[in-house]
Amino acid sequence: MNQYDATERTFAALPPARGKAFALTSWGRAWLKSLEDAALDAQQVKTGRRLARAGAVGAVSVRPGRITAVVQDRDGTAHRADVLLEELSGEQWDRFLEMAVERAGHVAALLDRDMPPHLVEDAAAAGVELLPGMGDLEPTCDCGAWDHCGHTAALCYQVARLLDEDPFVLLLVRGRGERDLLDDLQTRGAAPAEAIAEAPSDPEGVDASEAYAAGDILPALPDPPEFPAKPGLPPALDTEAPPAPGVDAAALEFLAARTAVAAHRLLAEALRAGVSQEEPTVDQDAVRLAAGSPVRHLRDRLAQGTGRDPRELASAVRAWEYGGVAGLSVLEEEWAVEGETLARARAALEAAWDDAERPTLRAQANRWTVVGSPAQLRLGRDGRWWPYRREDGRWVPAGCGDQDPATALAATEATPAEDAC
Repeated sequence: MNQYDATERTFAALPPARGKAFALTSWGRAWLKSLEDAALDAQQVKTGRRLARAGAVGAVSVRPGRITAVVQDRDGTAHRADVLLEELSGEQWDRFLEMAVERAGHVAALLDRDMPPHLVEDAAAAGVELLPGMGDLEPTCDCGAWDHCGHTAALCYQVARLLDEDPFVLLLVRGRGERDLLDDLQTRGAAPAEAIAEAPSDPEGVDASEAYAAGDILPALPDPPEFPAKPGLPPALDTEAPPAPGVDAAALEFLAARTAVAAHRLLAEALRAGVSQEEPTVDQDAVRLAAGSPVRHLRDRLAQGTGRDPRELASAVRAWEYGGVAGLSVLEEEWAVEGETLARARAALEAAWDDAERPTLRAQANRWTVVGSPAQLRLGRDGRWWPYRREDGRWVPAGCGDQDPATALAATEATPAEDAC
């Protein structure tokens, strides 16, 4: 960031995004969905994605109602691109602020320059839509295009990256700078505390109905604590007492730890309303267990139980870590791509690269191998492309699945990720 004031912020040009997704947060994904759903020419959207990935978008200026940047074509021609988004009205901002001060957790997070995860949903319930909907992003560009061109699309992709790093960008383009917003929250949030301070005390107590009727002088209850990023650790079984005959203490500790992990996953899925998860088979669940086991002899037992050698189990574990059931299915299943699915796959491969950059691919079933390179793309039944790399004579997973084949293939040249997708 190069500049910041109440009405405008300017962000330095970001480096190329090869091998990375453009939007990791709900804010960024909603922004791109508005672009992709409304654009009349899907090819222009793909061109913009390639320009943004190549680092062709210059410094981005964000101010109420407008985002601006200079975008360079591959031939070096520069174009000024603007994307307009309607500002919230004064009445909408009042509703938003009233909603925020009613939730102590929102106020605390905003004053700490953080964006509460449920702010968008709560604002929408109050009748204030923060995220753009279909057709809300209005493009203008000096190239003369009347709809989204490659330049405005590239700017939108770059803004998605900015939103991942700083969601306050969205509030600014909606019309309220960060400093003004925080000042308003502090001013409005002082009212409940003052009311409490001025309320008369009664050492003898009051009737319950009177106390309930005066409840509006109290601040709202805080939001529940944040969902833990990692599951808790179970107690260790390393005691002086020897285990009973036939009891493997290391295996018992491992199962207790994996139970905590499974409970954490189930709770996370329950909190994500409407998101369904495919249940693993017994064989797949053995791979899941192996993915969490640091104990060598336990992995050997799981490998034996699933009919895999240690190297095969290691590949399966890596596939699980990258994509769970879907990632493991791509490793183990080879299927014929036909009809409409094949047409969509070919169109995605055609649009993913410029002619000069497009790799030569040899297709077999759902697998496209890069000729002359130890790299391969596999198409999953979910429509995502999964990168594979040739290591020691066998194909092993190299990264997370992605809707864009170019992004997926770039992962074959990167250092394997340590975290799950």
